[in-house]
Amino acid sequence: MRKDPASSSGEGSKSPSWIDRRGFVFGAGMAGVALGAGLGRAYTQGAGASDYALRIAPHRLELAQGKIIDTFAYNGAVPGPVLRFREGQQINIDIRNDTDIDDIVHWHGLYLPAEADGAMEEGSPMVERGGTLRYSFTAKPSGTRWYHSHDVAGKDLTRSLYAGLYGFLIVDPANDPGRYDQEILLAAHHWEPRWVSMQDIRKGPPPDNGLEVLYASASFNDKMLGHGEPIRVREGQRVLFRLLNASATENVTVALSGHRLTILALDGNPVPSRRSIDAVFLAPSERADVVVEMNRPGAWIFGSVKDDDRKMGLGVVVEYADERGEPQWQAPPNSAWDYTIFGEERPVPTPDQRLELLFEKVPGGRGGYNRWTLNGRSWPATNPLLTTEAGKRYRLAMTNKSGDNHPVHLHRHTFEVTKVGDKATAGVMKDTINMTRFSSVEIDFVADDPGPALLHCHHQDHQDEGFMGLVTYL
Repeated sequence: MRKDPASSSGEGSKSPSWIDRRGFVFGAGMAGVALGAGLGRAYTQGAGASDYALRIAPHRLELAQGKIIDTFAYNGAVPGPVLRFREGQQINIDIRNDTDIDDIVHWHGLYLPAEADGAMEEGSPMVERGGTLRYSFTAKPSGTRWYHSHDVAGKDLTRSLYAGLYGFLIVDPANDPGRYDQEILLAAHHWEPRWVSMQDIRKGPPPDNGLEVLYASASFNDKMLGHGEPIRVREGQRVLFRLLNASATENVTVALSGHRLTILALDGNPVPSRRSIDAVFLAPSERADVVVEMNRPGAWIFGSVKDDDRKMGLGVVVEYADERGEPQWQAPPNSAWDYTIFGEERPVPTPDQRLELLFEKVPGGRGGYNRWTLNGRSWPATNPLLTTEAGKRYRLAMTNKSGDNHPVHLHRHTFEVTKVGDKATAGVMKDTINMTRFSSVEIDFVADDPGPALLHCHHQDHQDEGFMGLVTYL
């Protein structure tokens, strides 16, 4: 069992406040595997042809000329290869691990048996160093999904989601009208992380706040803004952008200068009320499918609305045919984000049970590491966090009592956003929702995928520091 290596770029630390996620799984969580249905059907070591093969290995990424990042990647590319399936298709994927630690791949947003989900807390197996593991599952539901490492990183800022271990997974519906002329996939990521004491850098964080992560560079896909090829379009086209925030810890708000973006889907799920907006907000792991009408010829920047993020590299040039010149940036008129505008004003079914969840920080002190609690407990004391009955509807009333954002993700299920702050809504279906600082959100889910399901903050540091709990079934 690997222990978390010390960071070579962080400050001195006190005793780590995160727990050994992997050790807990193999010490206690594997009982869940024995109870899970169809273990042999979810993954095998068997022979035969696979639909895809992924190789986890070290990779040297050239973000810009002279800007080299030593990282890890799938199949020698960042993002990894696009995995594309038809809904309902039976899939075999072989994972080869050519690194020096065991790792695991999570199929984010899919309905899978717990043992195939790629979360060790649910009982999914690790891909051993030097080994190969096959996952077999049915691709559902349709939409923009993704895959990524779900390993613990701890203090090691070269591992898991700090690395280039992510890629798009697209499940096409059985009948896809394809009402667009071009499809572009863009994954945002931040690079060159380091541990810092935020209270030493700016006003705001309390003096007892623990270490947090800052970055020196960023990119869409594998290139910083101004490097690599532009996205080439033609006037009159309808272009579908599938956007993903694959950052380990950073929120992004992005805009395409001179254009508006029409939201078709969030986290791969069609929204009931399509809206044309100036900018799209994405917390870590969130996705948005947006269509842009190409009606402003020129060369434009599609990038972060924050000047500092664009200077770090978070952007790409969109260039119309027969247009040249310096790419232009225009700040969007409005970059505010509101999940509820994509919903409907109608009643939602009454839940069978309502559960209150309170998220709080236990500060780690300067040079130490914070700890996160759910109703006063940190992982693994949050196993189980709540126990459900198949077929029943549950409402999670979540309160963030901290000054941090938390993109809360529920594995193997889709939930309905029913309230954000004081605003009720219906019909917005997601697998991750961002909770801004000192905020409240209510979500409903139906317990329709038996087996343990992980609920956690998608900030890599927060989940490593205890912000996880297990939803179980009777």
